Amino acid sequence: MSYWESIFSDIGRVTGKVFSPHHITRASGGCIHDSHIIDDGERAFFVKIHPGNDDDLFQAEAEGLEAIRSANAIRVPRVITVGVTAQLSYLVLERLNLRPATVRSAAHLGELLACQHRVSASSFGWHRDNHIGATPQPNSNCREWSSFWRRYRLGHQLSLAQRNGASRNLVDLGEQLLERLDGFFAGYRPAVSLLHGDLWGGNWAVTTDGQPVVFDPAVYFGDREADLAMTELFGGFPADFYAAYRQAWPLETGYPARRALYNLYHVLNHLNLFGGGYQAQAERMLGELLAQTR
Repeated sequence: MSYWESIFSDIGRVTGKVFSPHHITRASGGCIHDSHIIDDGERAFFVKIHPGNDDDLFQAEAEGLEAIRSANAIRVPRVITVGVTAQLSYLVLERLNLRPATVRSAAHLGELLACQHRVSASSFGWHRDNHIGATPQPNSNCREWSSFWRRYRLGHQLSLAQRNGASRNLVDLGEQLLERLDGFFAGYRPAVSLLHGDLWGGNWAVTTDGQPVVFDPAVYFGDREADLAMTELFGGFPADFYAAYRQAWPLETGYPARRALYNLYHVLNHLNLFGGGYQAQAERMLGELLAQTR
């Protein structure tokens, strides 16, 4: 049995109806997994596949989607099934028909994200580790946000960067920043919020009936500013998104400095995933952040 036949059989098992697709079409977007749309003329599904038969990566993603769905704020694709074959792991999702965003949908996303961020917990972290892209993301519970960010976010990525051959300068600057990290949180105690965790412009869209939808999460409980910061990293979201969010839940003083600190995590992750020019960008960000602590 081919891996596609295994996936079709699993869909039939969980839905209670045999699935025999007429078309398998490669979907655009994404740089970590291969994605396809499969349809039988009546039903269509979005399938993500990854080499290797360890389903932990997709199981964590499925649990993250469920956590966001349970917040009753932003729509996410419904999870159909997660599984493995001898060759690969897969995640099957509801196929949503999407269209370009509008000013109104961006503002609605801002309102809904503020609502999602109101979902809280007793500590930072999550009930399990997951991934940011293909990079393992530790989520051990921690009462202090600065400690969580030092150990499980920046410290984790810096350790990976050193292991991957990053420059001595980057490693030294990173160690200095970790030592001075508490200065960015003086007088600031963030709420514990349910985060998407990887909220850049490629991870949201709008359904044909106008509902904002998010996908590809790296969920955990953290400072809501970390989600907002990432929306500004790769080109930014429409201005109406930020206006609507701030109207629903204003940001606190000091956000611009913390924004750079939070986005350093994602730049370091891109360095660890893709190398290239991200090292120079990370070194520049580290230098600018250290200059704020003198």
